Amino acid sequence: MDTIELRRIARIEDGNWWYRTRRDALSAELLRFSVPGTAVDIGAAAGTSCRVLAEHGWHATAIDMSPAAVELARAHGVEAYEGDARYLPLPSAGYDLALALDVLEHVEDDERAAAEIARVLRPGGTALVSVACDMALWSAHDVALGRVRRYSRRALIDLIEGAGLVVERVWSRGVLLRPVLRLRRHRTARREDLAPLHPLVNEVLRLSAVLERCPPVSGWPGTRLFARARRPG
Repeated sequence: MDTIELRRIARIEDGNWWYRTRRDALSAELLRFSVPGTAVDIGAAAGTSCRVLAEHGWHATAIDMSPAAVELARAHGVEAYEGDARYLPLPSAGYDLALALDVLEHVEDDERAAAEIARVLRPGGTALVSVACDMALWSAHDVALGRVRRYSRRALIDLIEGAGLVVERVWSRGVLLRPVLRLRRHRTARREDLAPLHPLVNEVLRLSAVLERCPPVSGWPGTRLFARARRPG
C-alpha cells in the first residue's frame, strides 16, 4: 500500500463505517481479558488497532511491510517496526495477543505467516484473525486489492489449527451486505472505497453491521470471517 493511499485511509477511518466496525469488533474482544497485556498487530498499516489496544491499557507493537505505514504509525505515537508477516522481527512467546486483521489473504505463504503468529504468542495467548471469505465472491476487486485468495470457514480453521493453535470461535461479518457487495464488486475493479460516504449511507451501513452482532446472523455466510484462537499451554 503506497503512502498516498495510507494517508487517505488515515483521513477517513475515524468516521468510516467499515473501519469503525472493525474497531468495535476488536474492542468487544478486548473485554474478554480481565487484565491487559502485550499485543502485536501484524499488517498494522497506520496503527489504528494499536491505538485501540492502548486505549484499553495494552502495550501494543505494530508490524508492517511498508516503510510508509511504519512512519505514519510512529507519527501517531505507535511503537512500529518494518517486518514481513512470514518473518516477524519479534521474540518467540513474547505476546499475550496477536492481531492479523485483513492480512493473510494477501500472503502467498499463509501457512508460514500463521506459524509466525503462533510462534510469537505466549502459551495461553490469543490470536484474533480476520480474512476475506468465500471464493464465490472473488472478483477483479480482489485482484485490485492484491489478495491472493478468499477463505472458506473450513480453510481458515485448518490454517489456524495447522499452525498449532486451538480455534475457539469463528464468525461472519458482512452478512446483510453480502448481496449488495457481490453485485457492486463484480461491476468494478476499484480498490476499497476511500472517498467519504454520505453521512446517511455511512450510518445505514454502520447499523447493518451492528445488527450482525446478534446470533444467529454471525453464523450465516458473509463477506468476512473472524476467528479467535489460543496457543495451548
